[in-house]
Amino acid sequence: MSANMNRLLFERDHGLGLGRAREVAQRLADEMTDQYDLRSHWEGDSLHFSASGVSGVLTVSESKISLDAKLGFLMASFRPRIEARLAANFDRYFSAESSAGE
Repeated sequence: MSANMNRLLFERDHGLGLGRAREVAQRLADEMTDQYDLRSHWEGDSLHFSASGVSGVLTVSESKISLDAKLGFLMASFRPRIEARLAANFDRYFSAESSAGE
């Protein structure tokens, strides 16, 4: 398996501002902790995470959110499905419309 097959790089623009985007990222991490036993911690504006079969960094800026994740061997076989779900979740969580007023 090539190194690219087990690596996920994902980036989206957002209009939430840094503080609100960090809050949303933390809420997402909290939900993932409940569902997948995810462990995470912040270093500056980067949320480092790991769970069985995946580890990576979610970096938040004033206008962008980016993910750099490494999938374990078994998880890499589900990469297309994971990418599709990430796209949907990023759009849902980090769109200004869905995050306003929560």
